[in-house]
Amino acid sequence: MNILFYIILSAILLEYILGVVANLLNMKALRSNPPAVLEDIYREEEYKKAQEYTRTRIQGELAAGSFTLAVLLVFWFAGGFNLLDQAVRQWAFGPVVNGLIYIGILAAAYSLLTLPFGVYSTFVVEERFGFNRTTPKIFISDMVKSLALAVLLGGPLLAGVLAIFEYGGAYAWLYCWVGVTVITLFLQYLSPTWIMPLFNKFTRLEEGELRDAIFAYARLVDFPLQNVFVMDGSRRSTKSNAFFTGFGRNKRIALFDTLIAKHTTQELVAVLAHEIGHHKKKHILQGAVISILHTGALLFLLSVFITSPGLHEAFFMEDSSVYTGILFFGLLYTPIELALSIILQVLSRRNEYEADRFAAETTGGPQQLVSALKKLAAGNLSNLTPHPFYVFLYYSHPPLKQRIEAISQPEPSSL
Repeated sequence: MNILFYIILSAILLEYILGVVANLLNMKALRSNPPAVLEDIYREEEYKKAQEYTRTRIQGELAAGSFTLAVLLVFWFAGGFNLLDQAVRQWAFGPVVNGLIYIGILAAAYSLLTLPFGVYSTFVVEERFGFNRTTPKIFISDMVKSLALAVLLGGPLLAGVLAIFEYGGAYAWLYCWVGVTVITLFLQYLSPTWIMPLFNKFTRLEEGELRDAIFAYARLVDFPLQNVFVMDGSRRSTKSNAFFTGFGRNKRIALFDTLIAKHTTQELVAVLAHEIGHHKKKHILQGAVISILHTGALLFLLSVFITSPGLHEAFFMEDSSVYTGILFFGLLYTPIELALSIILQVLSRRNEYEADRFAAETTGGPQQLVSALKKLAAGNLSNLTPHPFYVFLYYSHPPLKQRIEAISQPEPSSL
């Protein structure tokens, strides 16, 4: 055992402990009465149901996290990473193919181990609280499609990364960075028209009052809107949402059919204004730039540690390889990833405030957006009193109370 062993073990345990503490604090923060500004969201029985939903989800997260941590530690300390590596090496396919097999086996084992939690969450928890509309056929179909995409898209990408780090020399990380960036952007461009429709049906919003109102708003804010799509979210859940995806001519705004069913035209325009606000405030471009820079930094650090004897000794390995180095570096990177995710969550919450402000200013006031956010919270049984520490670690959006207060405040005048 060396210093890297203790660093990685401490990082994994720290992340787990922080998660447990945050979840327990979040459960303790549940209140018998909603905040005064949010009293009109739930009827008494619905508020109790929302609290129970939050409590049940927290218990599920704690169980899943504890189980996966226990399996990882047992497999690690029992020398499982080395035993699997020695078995794969016996097939003598070469470093790239061996890497695909090794990582593929571990990924498949992880998916199988966590599958019961996914089944329980969908068919027990979500069903119990009235959200689930996923049938076993759809659930299995989604799994098969996800596996096919992982093999057809993820497999060649992983093979390329393995090959570049195996044979690319000192600048392998740079070649890999360029390649991964190009492929990622290409997949994001194709996703709205080729990948997402594999899982959901997207139809153009039909002619009528809502479409006219949306396009009138887009013209008002000079947003080049070609089409708005309706996604059949009700096929899997009663929960509602809206999102902006893609770029260039393939960018699209999609509204869940469940969202349209529960909101007025003015509220839907306000929700869409929020999504357009992200575009207008350059949040999507900002996110893409951060992601590219993060990938470059990650690959550079990976190049430093990928063949480190100390890193492999920490996992009781007899031999070093590029593919095991990639896997072990992912665990070594845990504390950096945790710190970075917290920073990105802070930035994301700030961006949400900006998009909210944009929507309020361009739709004539905050009333419609506030009304829409309250309906979304009620329809999704949102927790109205999340603990600040949980928000700090995990929330990409500000809590509803803070969002409404920020939207309702007048914009401070500049001197």
